[in-house]
Amino acid sequence: MTTFTALIQKEEDMYIASCPEVGTISQGKTIEEAVSNLKEATELYLKEFPLKESGHPILTTFEVGKVVKA
Repeated sequence: MTTFTALIQKEEDMYIASCPEVGTISQGKTIEEAVSNLKEATELYLKEFPLKESGHPILTTFEVGKVVKA
């Protein structure tokens, strides 16, 4: 069993879930559905392209100043 990261963003009426370790992306009407679909997409991807051993990505945040349009 391997643990992966799921990044989730709300876009209009759907949730978009992505896995940064593998690069898979999926969506769903709920967070749970998006993660479930991402899990399925990642499992299918890994059957075709096995993952080499690697560590987890480093997660951090950063701020950007307010952008003013000219």
